[in-house]
Amino acid sequence: MDRRAFLRVAGAGCAVSLSGCLGGVVDGLGIGGLSDEDFDIGMSANAFLPEEYEVSAGETVVWGNNGSRGHTVTAYETIPADAEYFASGGHDDPGTARDAWYERGDGNISPGETYEHTFEIPGRYNYFCIPHESGGMVGAIVVTD
Repeated sequence: MDRRAFLRVAGAGCAVSLSGCLGGVVDGLGIGGLSDEDFDIGMSANAFLPEEYEVSAGETVVWGNNGSRGHTVTAYETIPADAEYFASGGHDDPGTARDAWYERGDGNISPGETYEHTFEIPGRYNYFCIPHESGGMVGAIVVTD
């Protein structure tokens, strides 16, 4: 391998390695330009922060993508009885949400965007990010009376 080819490969490797470091906060704002006041739950490279969040029935939760790549907010089917299902993209179940994501990227929350849902029924709501679920990007909303 000649010197130029080596430098191209090494430079690309460094760029990819450092890109994961940029999923945090820059000058108090997320990469997408959101501040902490814009959302209740942040979305970093592979995590919902905080992972578990508690609200009272009737409250609205806002997720904000302050990372550097797209995410989804997708409820698992095991939500409380009579509760409204939620998923970015407005889907009715996780299977439909997954299909729509993989077919056309539907439900994507881009950096700097938010998604919100109002929780009316007390209980525990587990949810995940479709493209990053295998990396552990899961969360829970606990709704109290």
